[in-house]
Amino acid sequence: MKTPAPPSRPLEALRELTPARVGLGRSGASMPTDALLAFTLDHARARDAVHAAFDAQRLVGELAGLGLQVGEVSSQARNRGDYLRRPDLGRMLDPDSRRALEKRNGGASEVVIVVGDGLSPAAVNGHAVELVRHLAPRLTEAGVRLGHVVVASGARVALGDEIGDVLGARLVVMLIGERPGLSAPDSLGAYLTFAPRIGLTDEKRNCVSNIHGAGLSYDEAAFKIAWLVREGIARQITGVALKDESGAALISARSALRAGTEAEKKKD
Repeated sequence: MKTPAPPSRPLEALRELTPARVGLGRSGASMPTDALLAFTLDHARARDAVHAAFDAQRLVGELAGLGLQVGEVSSQARNRGDYLRRPDLGRMLDPDSRRALEKRNGGASEVVIVVGDGLSPAAVNGHAVELVRHLAPRLTEAGVRLGHVVVASGARVALGDEIGDVLGARLVVMLIGERPGLSAPDSLGAYLTFAPRIGLTDEKRNCVSNIHGAGLSYDEAAFKIAWLVREGIARQITGVALKDESGAALISARSALRAGTEAEKKKD
């Protein structure tokens, strides 16, 4: 007996399941005007996100308002043009910033958080403070001591390695704006590196990406990052050797919370 074929669905129905450009239709040999205008708008938003002003002073103030020890540094990229044309400059602290960090280093920190503009300052302006607000208490619950928070302008991911090294961190968490896409110009990423030092490459890092309004929520991202921080320190490794198994822990935590809630309802 033949297995019946699944019911067919119109291609346009897929648009309810994904922000990807599917089922757009066509007008002659081209796409419809509405689809073309939407593409042009999203492309402009992505370009604007790359060139958005990085509000470093506001971030420093709001992060300090969370009770954190916050500093500010810059890379060797002097302006946005240099940053985009010379990725290497965004991976190195400028001399003044390095000297300032060396003066702040009052002993080894377990974890340092770096907040860098990256390729989407708009993402960092919009999401970094709220993510840190959710992340800090989860690190405390995990028994992890959070040291400095550093706001870095003109930053590439690897800038966190030098910052973490100067501050004596066991692990650095770099929160940075990801390359804007046509469906998400304001996506924030988190890169975790154990034993940060200059010269490390990306296989030594774990990444939690797609943190924004239509992607990973602050609470989910904070849970994943805290899990990776705890396991990275315990196992003394990050990157390809540390697999993200936080999903099972998250399901277990939610089940326990649900069971506790139901028990409270029965008491009432």
